[in-house]
Amino acid sequence: MCGRFVLISDLSVIAREFDASNTSVSFSPSRNVSPGRHIPAVVGSGQENRLVSFLWGLIPFWAKDPSIGAKLFNARAETIAEKPSFKNAFRQRRCLIPADGFYEWKTEGRQKIPFSFHLKSGKPFAFAGLYEQWIAPDKKTVETCTIITTQANDIVAPVHNRMPVIVPKAGQQLWLNPEIKDPAHLLDILKPYPAEEMTCNPANL
Repeated sequence: MCGRFVLISDLSVIAREFDASNTSVSFSPSRNVSPGRHIPAVVGSGQENRLVSFLWGLIPFWAKDPSIGAKLFNARAETIAEKPSFKNAFRQRRCLIPADGFYEWKTEGRQKIPFSFHLKSGKPFAFAGLYEQWIAPDKKTVETCTIITTQANDIVAPVHNRMPVIVPKAGQQLWLNPEIKDPAHLLDILKPYPAEEMTCNPANL
């Protein structure tokens, strides 16, 4: 799973890194970003990438109760093409969620010990995400998102059996392209990131 991540890069750096126009998104840098918070995301329109803001915790468009979003902050890569909560967004509403690092917890006895994971390059990267628009009873639109997870690579596996999907540069525009709807072209992106390009350190949370 991915329940906490780091985003300390300036949004101007994020916009440049992902070739996105900044549409006046505001975000305070944090080393402990959690579900239920508005977070920056990159979406594609076919013409350009845009930096937008979503509430982390996906509320499906058909949901009657928005509290479901508290449970849907992650989506498993293995089931997103079929699961009702995610399958429509997977085909039509994909995004990149910028980060500088993420956390996983290792269980040792009754203790859970946090570890942080970053790229060796020190650069920000992007999680694979999905987003939705939900119409509240007062007719206001609520835009939410989820982070996709996959099985852990060799550096994460000693800590946890799941990790967030990090989209490599070569796959980012394909992932954002709204014209691509065939799962066969998309599922190949949702693989564990190369362990040799990552670092792991004990965290103080």
